[in-house]
Amino acid sequence: MSLANQNIEDLIALCKQKNQKAEFEIYNRYCKAMYNVAYRIVKDEHYAEDVMQEGFLKAFLKINDYRQEVAFGAWLKRIIINYSIDFYKKNSAFRPDELDRVLHKVEDDTYQDADIDFTKLKTTQVLNAMHSLKDNYRMVLTLHFIEGYDHEEITEILNISHANCRTTISRAKESLRKVLVTLN
Repeated sequence: MSLANQNIEDLIALCKQKNQKAEFEIYNRYCKAMYNVAYRIVKDEHYAEDVMQEGFLKAFLKINDYRQEVAFGAWLKRIIINYSIDFYKKNSAFRPDELDRVLHKVEDDTYQDADIDFTKLKTTQVLNAMHSLKDNYRMVLTLHFIEGYDHEEITEILNISHANCRTTISRAKESLRKVLVTLN
């Protein structure tokens, strides 16, 4: 039986035995999805590729820590997200103290969206609008809406308070609405 036909549990067992062909098969199955996860966070094709590959290396080194409490894809995704955020923090102007300063900044704009039909927007329009947001807003919206993390998980990942998380997501949504309004 070729490795391409084996289920993920069998491949994981082979990876725990340091089988490189099994690792390559897992990489092939998950690389596109994990690249997309990394890209949404680091916002650069080349860095996303590097982050994804480093994340896979880390996953294969820690494969014995995988206890099948969650699906393998979810476990791997968490590694890629954490590695992407660590990379982003090290290689960008993002600083937690800057996040706090932004969170406490008083916004003087008011906005009403009662007459806007957001249901006609396309996914690409929303993703492009998200890329135009401040980095901290883009990051929390990506973690919350695209990656599916709840507020508690985001507070752990970004190392911010629960109140800051809620406020950032709220303000990020508002900023996204403003950008989307300009598209209509």
